Amino acid sequence: MQAMRADQPASIDSEPLRPVELPVPKPGPGQIRVGVRVCGVCLTDLHEIEADLPWKGPVIPGHQVVGLVEARGPGAERFGVGDRVGLAWLGRTCGQCRFCASGRENLCPKAEFTGYDFPGGYAEYTLAEERFAYRLPGELNDVQTAPLLCAGIIGYRALRLSGAQPGSRLGLYGFGASAHITIQIARHRGCEVYVFTRSLEHQKLAEQLGAAWVGRAEDTPPNKIDAAIIFAPAGPLVRQALRVTDRGGTVALAGIHMSPTPALNYHEHLYWERCVRSVANNTRADGEELLRAAAEVPVQTHTRTYPLAEANLALQDLKNSRIDGAGVLLVDRV
Repeated sequence: MQAMRADQPASIDSEPLRPVELPVPKPGPGQIRVGVRVCGVCLTDLHEIEADLPWKGPVIPGHQVVGLVEARGPGAERFGVGDRVGLAWLGRTCGQCRFCASGRENLCPKAEFTGYDFPGGYAEYTLAEERFAYRLPGELNDVQTAPLLCAGIIGYRALRLSGAQPGSRLGLYGFGASAHITIQIARHRGCEVYVFTRSLEHQKLAEQLGAAWVGRAEDTPPNKIDAAIIFAPAGPLVRQALRVTDRGGTVALAGIHMSPTPALNYHEHLYWERCVRSVANNTRADGEELLRAAAEVPVQTHTRTYPLAEANLALQDLKNSRIDGAGVLLVDRV
């Protein structure tokens, strides 16, 4: 099978992903083999390749996978051959620790992740634990569905942890794949959304999707916000978001990686019960809830597609904010 693999960490500008020919994997107990149709590209893929996250050796990235079940390992009976499934970031957990037992499997110390701890969807085929695969609704096509499987899920979790309620003023910092999905769910739930982004194209998309106000992070919106989600991996945005967050508000950090955060002044940034919290990974319940919400809204994802062989270009465009919405790789299997 064809796959795009990074054998050592490097800047994406050096095109570290190389095409390789590998054997078609055979599913083990409880696993399914998925014939990949499409795979979304994500900032986490970029952080892996550029070693912003700990390098774990040669990697086939990709954790927003849409494909068909092509084979089942012993004991795998949840899906039938030919079923359309989705794979997300959370790939397996121990199922036994206190976090798993309390519905917080996203915090499992032994969790492993698709396209990081084991090969992901930048390939014609990949393996998955069937317990962590999603049965996909038919309302959206493959390309529209792929961004939901990470950008959608983590945005949904961040929205919930931000505490935003119907009628809340919600700030979104950065307006890429995740934010352009989150704004649609937030507006459907009655939030007034303010978008902070430096890209003029992203500002235009935010306005099209119903933002009440758009500007740059250093700008001051017409009203204080009740909650904020920071999607861009830039630590200085924490101070900017707290600057315009009202009493009792929460700033949720949705990224898996962030540059250093400048020191906070207690009275200026945190007093009046303002809160900063990170958002770590996702649970399977998050994924199921997001897929239901996306169908209810309904969410319309904005995408740009690339052939699998152009994975480096897709990630370069992502890094340089040249994608409005989400990038998706098309995998043509022979």
